[in-house]
Amino acid sequence: MTAGWTEDRVGALKKLWLEGQSASQIAKQLGGGVTRNAVIGKVHRLGLSGRAAPSQPARATFRPTRPRPAAQPTQAPSAPRRIEAVQPRPAAAPVPAPMPDLPGTATVMTLGAHMCKWPIGDPSSTEFSFCGRRASEGVYCVEHARVAYQPQVRKGGKDGASELARSLRRYI
Repeated sequence: MTAGWTEDRVGALKKLWLEGQSASQIAKQLGGGVTRNAVIGKVHRLGLSGRAAPSQPARATFRPTRPRPAAQPTQAPSAPRRIEAVQPRPAAAPVPAPMPDLPGTATVMTLGAHMCKWPIGDPSSTEFSFCGRRASEGVYCVEHARVAYQPQVRKGGKDGASELARSLRRYI
C-alpha cells in the first residue's frame, strides 16, 4: 500500500518530470511503493504534459559514418556505350527428351507441359508411366479427354416430356 500523494511527493514529481526523467526513474526516487504506473497516472491527472527534454535512455550505439561522394563537376552526358556482340561459347546443349509416339512412354522426369498426363498402370509399380502424347487443350490428349470429360447424365432417368407432364399436372 502506498503512503499516498503528499504535497512533498507531488512537488518532487513535478520537478523530476519537468527535468525530463522517465516515470520509472521518478518512481525509484520517490520510493515508498510508488510504481511507474502510479507516476504516469498522477502526471495525467495533474495535466503535466510539457517536458524539458524527452526521456530517452542513453544508448551506446555505434553507427559508422558513410563516406560521402565528393562533389563532381557537372559534365555533359556522355554518349551511350556500345555493346559489342560476344560470340557465344559452344556449350553442351541440354538434350531434349524424346517426344513419345506410343502411349505410356512418358515418365515423371520426361513429362512436358503440352504432353498428355493420363496415368497408365499402377503408380506403385516400376512400369508406371503417362500417356505422353500431345495434349489437345487441357492436360489430356483427344482420346483421354473423351474419357475424362463426359457429358453429365441427369439423375432419375426422366426425359423432358415426362418432366413437362409432371409440371403441368400441378396446374390442372
